[in-house]
Amino acid sequence: MTDAATTGQTPQRDYYQALYQAALTISSSLDLDQVLQSVVISITKAMQVKACGLRLLDKESGLLHLSAVYGLSENYLSKGPVDVVHSPIDHEALHGSPVSIHDVRIDPRFMYPEAARQEGLISVLCVPLEVRGEAIGVMRVYTNTPVDFHEDDIQFLSVLASLAALAIENARLYESVKSSYHGVMNAFWGAPNVF
Repeated sequence: MTDAATTGQTPQRDYYQALYQAALTISSSLDLDQVLQSVVISITKAMQVKACGLRLLDKESGLLHLSAVYGLSENYLSKGPVDVVHSPIDHEALHGSPVSIHDVRIDPRFMYPEAARQEGLISVLCVPLEVRGEAIGVMRVYTNTPVDFHEDDIQFLSVLASLAALAIENARLYESVKSSYHGVMNAFWGAPNVF
């Protein structure tokens, strides 16, 4: 994606820098929202794309809820829900396969082609967020010019999605441990004497 002739750097060097930055952020903060926002910004800049978004799966409703985004307008974000049943791109990604669409305005796998047209979106790359082999969401990048994503792009986005999934899992575990700790402490110090 990066034009080496204009930047003087290879795409891999930009990708390595973004990967390093994301790893530092993930390892130095317990604020999940801040971590995920930093990751989508790093991806957008490193891949030189229009936007990046991360959605988490609500297994009960089948909806993908937006958790972090960079580069998309409020108008586009309010286009409607992303339901896995009606979104072949997300359905395929949630089953473990990266999905690349050259032109979302005409590809039937994309749920909101008119909204994409109004937003100026053309190509999209979508990869799964997985924790221990289970998909918990998706990460997408969007371009405003036609792009054929290369294997380096897919690998880079997949690695960052894995790091984001790890950050999400760590945050959930931390909250669970914190909640258990407070429950035990409240029971220990606050429970009435039953003896």
